[in-house]
Amino acid sequence: MNLNQIVNMVMRTLMRKGINWGINKGTQVLSRRGTTAPPPTAADHAHSAQAREAAKRARKAAAITRRLGR
Repeated sequence: MNLNQIVNMVMRTLMRKGINWGINKGTQVLSRRGTTAPPPTAADHAHSAQAREAAKRARKAAAITRRLGR
């Protein structure tokens, strides 16, 4: 292994760490934006309950379909 290969390996490692750091920082900044959302209302809770029920029915339907397909 010559010096050029060692330098390239070190530079790739440093660049990878630097780019990953930048990407992580950017995603953290973007995820913090818009944290001023209003608290959930009773209607939001009702909607999520309906969504849970719909998901439960879909899981049951999928299980029945799998059983009938055997």
